[in-house]
Amino acid sequence: MLILLRWGLLAAALLFVAYLYPAVQVASFGAALVAALVLGLLNAVVRPILVVLTLPVTLVTLGLFLFVINALMFYFAGYMLAGLNVPSFTAALIGSLIYSVLGLVIDAALQQLFGRR
Repeated sequence: MLILLRWGLLAAALLFVAYLYPAVQVASFGAALVAALVLGLLNAVVRPILVVLTLPVTLVTLGLFLFVINALMFYFAGYMLAGLNVPSFTAALIGSLIYSVLGLVIDAALQQLFGRR
């Protein structure tokens, strides 16, 4: 139940990103649900591989390259899905930053409401 609630809230967060930053466009709430699922899968499967492969660059940039990896995941999700339009890498970077902050807020709120996992 908690997973479904988090998924719905992350989809709503994606719609809020599109509202705050008009360069990122989401067609509907259904498209946002699919996009949130795809972003979650990309972050669970592809992101760890990229983090390990780019570890030297991440260490040299003191971790700032992780923002680039997050933006790549966001941009790739926009490329894969018709309902999510991310026109440029800059839009992906700004959109992923907003989405990450909203995800942190959602996770903190869910932990406060439902206790520790």
